Amino acid sequence: MGLSTVYSPAGPRLVPAPLGRCRSAQPRRPRRAPLATVRCSVDATKQAQDGVATAVATEAPASRKECFGVFCTTYDLKAEDKTKSWKKLVNVAVSGAAGMISNHLLFKLASGEVFGQDQPIALKLLGSERSFQALEGVAMELEDSLYPLLREVSIGIDPYVVFQDVDWALLIGAKPRGPGMERAALLDINGQIFADQGKALNAVASRNAKVLVVGNPCNTNALICLKNAPNIPAKNFHALTRLDENRAKCQLALKAGVFYDKVSNVTIWGNHSTTQVPDFLNAKIDGRPVKEVIKDTKWLEEEFTLTVQKRGGVLIQKWGRSSAASTAVSIVDAIRSLVTPTPEGDWFSTGVYTTGNPYGIAEDIVFSMPCRSKGDGDYELASDVLMDDFLWERIKKLNCLLRRNALPILQERGMHSVIFRKIPCYQEKCSLVTEATAAECICQYIS
Repeated sequence: MGLSTVYSPAGPRLVPAPLGRCRSAQPRRPRRAPLATVRCSVDATKQAQDGVATAVATEAPASRKECFGVFCTTYDLKAEDKTKSWKKLVNVAVSGAAGMISNHLLFKLASGEVFGQDQPIALKLLGSERSFQALEGVAMELEDSLYPLLREVSIGIDPYVVFQDVDWALLIGAKPRGPGMERAALLDINGQIFADQGKALNAVASRNAKVLVVGNPCNTNALICLKNAPNIPAKNFHALTRLDENRAKCQLALKAGVFYDKVSNVTIWGNHSTTQVPDFLNAKIDGRPVKEVIKDTKWLEEEFTLTVQKRGGVLIQKWGRSSAASTAVSIVDAIRSLVTPTPEGDWFSTGVYTTGNPYGIAEDIVFSMPCRSKGDGDYELASDVLMDDFLWERIKKLNCLLRRNALPILQERGMHSVIFRKIPCYQEKCSLVTEATAAECICQYIS
């Protein structure tokens, strides 16, 4: 196979895929004007010598392969040449691909650390107009790393192109909250981002795509995304709370004087924020309930909880920026928890769609709960969970807080009806739940 057998009109922005490639009928989107060309790293003279330059120049845009650099020309194996011991290629999209978290994550994905050493991978990197040059730099580093499992890399700014046929979408990119920015304004901006990405996933991604939302507020963003992607099962959407679980395990291990591999069954209830509920009631140390190992109940209820809740803020004060490397590690852990069987008796935390949950948590939100997987990418909620009054009261308050956070942005997006179904905490304070009184009722309950 010659190096120039498959050439791409690689460009600073990927050319949008024809609408006919979408799996379901979608509103017609305006087509972008053709953009300038970025050429592959393969020498153009060599291409001409191979007799393919003319063919490339006249190739129809719709038939061209979107790719970057050496990935335009390498690993285009014919069926009989494929390594029989390897699995089918997995397509992974990453938004915010030029950011710090992705800078740590992408190389873990490419190395086989996440999906396994027998799993070839294609990385589809989504950036923005402003970050596109940095995105090219990321792709160049991946190109230079010579990962044998990394079969394809493509970059672009159009989610309808980048998300084409993806099996996993890791949505990291989001606008951070700036100085003086109101939370409602942040929700509005990120709500539009994740609504648009949800629509793109709905149009072009695999029908069984798994979506992990990292950009904060990740619970609300995941809910907005899944509500805009009705063709993908709501169960397939996750909000990242694994970093909080990892932080909780570390604190329990430190207090107990053991290494953190002895800590299991740690649950983060709710969301990735200072209002999360780290669960020590169900946690175990070396197979024993935490409360049997750590007798200091006051520490568990107060210092442990606050330390986990505020760990991210303390890190920013110390480090001068938010966590990136540990977030990337937690993304790896979150994915591996879904693609490898959960150890017997253990579980993991992930923010998932609550409809049908057995815990009494309000439906139609995304809420972190304890889950188990058989390693097939799917999960089931853990059923052997203890609940005492202390834990339940905190979860119940968080129930309502997440509803309040989601309410304004979902109302604005015309999705407010999802807020008013089966909300137990409302009924404790309101005799009649209506669209006019629901938000007030939440505030009354929280106060």
